[in-house]
This record gives sequence, C-alpha cells and structure tokens, in this order.
Amino acid sequence: MKPMLNTLALGLSLTLGLPALAETQHERHVAAAEHSTALAEGLVKKIDKAQGKLTLKHGPLANLKMPGMTMVFRVEDATWLDQVKPGDSVRFLADRVNGVFTVTRLEVVKP
Repeated sequence: MKPMLNTLALGLSLTLGLPALAETQHERHVAAAEHSTALAEGLVKKIDKAQGKLTLKHGPLANLKMPGMTMVFRVEDATWLDQVKPGDSVRFLADRVNGVFTVTRLEVVKP
C-alpha cells in the first residue's frame, strides 16, 4: 500500500508542476526569439546603389553573435538605399541570406 501512495504522490506532484515548467520554457523561448530579432543600432558610412550594398558601423548583432564593427551588407530591398544617406543613424536587422550578410529590415532613426 505504501508504494502505491508514494507513486500517487509523485504523480500528483509532477502533474501540478508541469504547467509551471512549461510556462517557464515558453517564456525563455519568447525571450530568445525577441533577442534574436532585436534591431541593432548602426551608422550609415557608405551606399553602393549599383551593387545593392550598404556599409554600416554597427553595434553587436545578437542573432549573428557578432560584435560591433564596420562592415558591408547587401540589402533585401534596393529601394531602402534611396531612403538613407551617409551619416544617418539606423536601426536594422541583418541575417545570412544564401551565405551573404543581408539587411532584412531597416529603419531610419529620426533626429
């Protein structure tokens, strides 16, 4: 009888604890997703419309696990290059698209 009570008590404790565990894992997943899609800060250094590229001095890129630096990116939408000029502050999301670092979202920071 005692082993049956122990099994019952263990089953109840697991059943009551699982929703809290699932909620904690969900919160971690949501936080990780938000972190990976957080926009980075950058400064436009150069625009190359002919090549569809943008040179940005940027802060850390969390989703790419990359520290801040100045580098060249392709842009997903070439019309974005008409919306910025050297010296503009931007917020952006970059990713590896077909092996090439590409800006997939771009917002100009208004002064």
